[in-house]
Amino acid sequence: QKSGRETWTVAFAPDGSYFAWSQGHRIVKLVPWSHLKHTACLTQNVNNVANRRLSRQNSDGQQKNVPREHTIDCGDIVWGLAFGSSVPEKQSRCVNIEWHRFKFGQDQLLLATGLNNGRIKIWDVYTGKLLLNLMDHTEIVRDLTFAPDGSLILVSASRDKTLRVWDLKDDGNMMKVLRGHPSWVYSSSFSPDSSILCSVGANKAVFLWDMDKYTMIRKLEGHHNDVVCCEFSPDGALLATASYDTRVIVWDPHIGVVLLELGHLFPPPTPIFAGGANDRWVRSVSFCHDGLHIASICDDRMVRFWSIDETSPQAVAPLSNGLCCAFSTDGSVLAAGTRDGSVHFWATPRKISSLQHLCRMSLRRVLSTQEVEKLPVPSRMVQFLSYRII
Repeated sequence: QKSGRETWTVAFAPDGSYFAWSQGHRIVKLVPWSHLKHTACLTQNVNNVANRRLSRQNSDGQQKNVPREHTIDCGDIVWGLAFGSSVPEKQSRCVNIEWHRFKFGQDQLLLATGLNNGRIKIWDVYTGKLLLNLMDHTEIVRDLTFAPDGSLILVSASRDKTLRVWDLKDDGNMMKVLRGHPSWVYSSSFSPDSSILCSVGANKAVFLWDMDKYTMIRKLEGHHNDVVCCEFSPDGALLATASYDTRVIVWDPHIGVVLLELGHLFPPPTPIFAGGANDRWVRSVSFCHDGLHIASICDDRMVRFWSIDETSPQAVAPLSNGLCCAFSTDGSVLAAGTRDGSVHFWATPRKISSLQHLCRMSLRRVLSTQEVEKLPVPSRMVQFLSYRII
């Protein structure tokens, strides 16, 4: 297959209004999710469906919030995508500048694209217009992630071995460079409260960063090959990482302990073989918003749906040349991108969460593992709240 066609990233807007994917050949498709969900059949390739061009919305029009489809030419191969939404109460961390070029309102929705030439372009989702062009990376921008608190803090992960923190409310000013990775940085992910950042990369690297002080908290050791994807659970109590060593590991990020290993090769390879080519490289992992399910994409032409209380997949579906995946905001649909620039959708297995689990998620959104262990409750309840028993 010719390179340049790959769908390296798929993404849903935080409010579920839009879906975007890198279609290959510099193109990003931006489609209202409600339109796509009703017009495309699940498990069908929607590449052709989304090729319908709608008229571009005028930035001065009065229908700013009406969802419109856009085809964006980014000028280079797109590796990373991320949606960011603004909350007016979250002010820029730069307090010395009173004037800003952009004053993002409450209804602002942005799309960040990371390119092959090291640039990051910021687009207005509603109009499809370019707002900012961020230039500082010297290699491919492999991944982008916005802080979920509405502050429009953007973190970029690059093959130049660094992560860079940008403040879009300060007109895209670069705030900090995070160094420590020995090689390529593949992906990064914020915790739900935006206080912790996880970054993963080559040479088995899994790092946790304090985003208030911009310092490294700890390194997580357990993988035997490059780690290419990471994501926190909705309550921040769990962290899932995907690696070329054929495994997805679910961690307790607060204490750095492995809670669960999801293997994609049986029997599991020994560390010396897990560090090489094995046709079972795990390409992507995504947490469902119910906090109970995980999806993974593997080189064995399968997409797997896991439950965190089992070590075997709950459901399996065929997918050739899969590269990335993401759950919709309500967790009902899984989107996966492939090497030919297309996207596939599946209806995910649904399970009604127990009242116990919902209470646990509510507590873990505000309590770390160390704080849970200090609670004056029975030890078995502490184990349940810390996900040692499901």
